[in-house]
Amino acid sequence: MVARKTRTASGGRGLLWRALGALALVAIVAGAWGWWHLRHWTPERAVYPLQGVEIGVDDGEVSWKSLKAIGADFAYIDASASAFARDPAFVDNFEAAKAAGMQVGALHRYDPCQPAGTQAANFVTTVPRDAKLLPPAVELDMLADDCPVKVSDARVESELMTFLNQVETHAGKPVILKVTPAFQSRYTIAHKLDRNLWLVQDRFEPGYAGRPWTMWTANHSLANEVAQGGLRWVVVLP
Repeated sequence: MVARKTRTASGGRGLLWRALGALALVAIVAGAWGWWHLRHWTPERAVYPLQGVEIGVDDGEVSWKSLKAIGADFAYIDASASAFARDPAFVDNFEAAKAAGMQVGALHRYDPCQPAGTQAANFVTTVPRDAKLLPPAVELDMLADDCPVKVSDARVESELMTFLNQVETHAGKPVILKVTPAFQSRYTIAHKLDRNLWLVQDRFEPGYAGRPWTMWTANHSLANEVAQGGLRWVVVLP
């Protein structure tokens, strides 16, 4: 009787382990499918008819005709950053995107540690004055908390306004602010500057700015065959 009970218990444990193994396999498969789906997902064209990309040197060589063929209507090209940095692929990407018949804009990564005037000079000497370009985009991601010399919040805001005014004078149109969750959380800048917003959040429509957005990076690493890196896929609010 004892031996029979032992075998029964042992068999029950075996069934339990097999069931747990099956559940683990299901979880792995579901996770792999979810990762694949996210890497290949873009918002429905019926909901967001105008879609495009942000491109920089890290994306490597880009097949612009193929990019347009997969549904990119426009491209924002990484142009400059901080006071002196320039994307080494800007000129090639800028000209190739225009040649492919795409709407084109340029992006500057703003650095609250550097003077506004120097950063504006970096942008305006990198990006040509052209009324046909999309509004300049300014990425707000870096925080003044990391500056080697302390910069007050009031100084961050005043310098940013100086920068925007100079860039807008060059471009002849208002900029669009690409505000990350970290920058918005730290400075609540979306509530202080009356500019169109470009927000960043994979797959789910972002609401962290507290007011409507105009553009949305819906997938920051879209798997593709037209560029070496994962594309930053962007849509425009209809």
